[in-house]
Amino acid sequence: MLNGITVLDLTQFLAGPFATQILGDLGANVIKIEWGEGDSTRHLPPYFIEESSLYFLSTNRNKRSICLNLKSEEGRAVFLRMVARADVVIENFRPGVMDRLGLGDDVLRSANPDIILCSISGFGSDGPLSRLPAYDMIVQAMSGGMSMTGEPGGKPVRSGIPTGDLDAGLYAVIGILAQLYQRTRMKSGEQLKHIDVAMLDCQIAKLSYQGAYAMFSGEEPGLQGRGHRSIPTYRAFTCGDGQDMVICANTEEMWRKLCEVLGAEELLQDPAFATNADRLENIDRLLPELEANFQKFSAPELVERLQQEGVPAAMINGVLDALNHPHTRHRNMVQELEYPGGTRFRVAGDPLKLSEQSANPLPPPRLGEHTAQVLREFGYSDEDIGRLEQEGVIRCG
Repeated sequence: MLNGITVLDLTQFLAGPFATQILGDLGANVIKIEWGEGDSTRHLPPYFIEESSLYFLSTNRNKRSICLNLKSEEGRAVFLRMVARADVVIENFRPGVMDRLGLGDDVLRSANPDIILCSISGFGSDGPLSRLPAYDMIVQAMSGGMSMTGEPGGKPVRSGIPTGDLDAGLYAVIGILAQLYQRTRMKSGEQLKHIDVAMLDCQIAKLSYQGAYAMFSGEEPGLQGRGHRSIPTYRAFTCGDGQDMVICANTEEMWRKLCEVLGAEELLQDPAFATNADRLENIDRLLPELEANFQKFSAPELVERLQQEGVPAAMINGVLDALNHPHTRHRNMVQELEYPGGTRFRVAGDPLKLSEQSANPLPPPRLGEHTAQVLREFGYSDEDIGRLEQEGVIRCG
């Protein structure tokens, strides 16, 4: 996998750290470079393990942390020495910050012509909005995503999962992996392009068929609520026990089996519901019929019966229900880590199941925990490290 690949990680908050955690999970040597109080999310309430927040701990495993002052001339010299031997530099400052630090593309490429450079920002490196700050909710709102999330007649709501951040992190990883491969095929003198990931671009890309529908029809999709605008039997229903479940009866065979399990064979005889297109056209008639039939069952009972018949169905789980589900545990999607102070805690695991994965991931680091260790790897003596710390260029945890 990525063993032998060194990533210099200047990111903080969520999008960048999520990306570098994935790279670390894949075996890369990720060096998280911080200064001052470190990544802002280290201090984000409400939950803490020792001095670090669970927010930080959830996206920073398989990394080592060094404290390095990039605003000092000596600190930049240390960083460039690291760049010379690294493979990737990733940052999520606003456009222009790296240049103001004296660490623009030309400077980094002069230290290492083959370095892969990746930037994550709200709006990208160019365009009328490029200098504006952005966070997850900003791009969820601006992309149109929030305008589709919520119940018809209600107000737009933010996705409970921070897709604006996490998607940007995923696209950054895709770009970095692509350039790691491209680098093996480059001819002499060729140069890799800077990977420019905009959070808003990622959300626009994810509009998928909703964006295509809107551009073709000239109409806003509007709040989508509990269902799918193309498939009436792809939605959530409330059962007789008050619990919610979802079904995804996408084919004619699944529609037939759904009606049989519900004991509503009369719906199969109604020409208004003969095909998916008919059901969509007559959805105002169909939904009350289905809702009444769902009331005859408890949600767990109906989910089990539908699954037995090959109709995709599921309970709407709470987060704890999902994390404690036997299948989740079987897939090792809950990972227990130990903080350097000895406190154990659990986070979501790695979904990539690869034979080369380490069974013992590095726990998220304390601020500056590995400063001396990393600098020794880059050729600094203990005397050098002591001097740099005394001069305020580095801090050892």
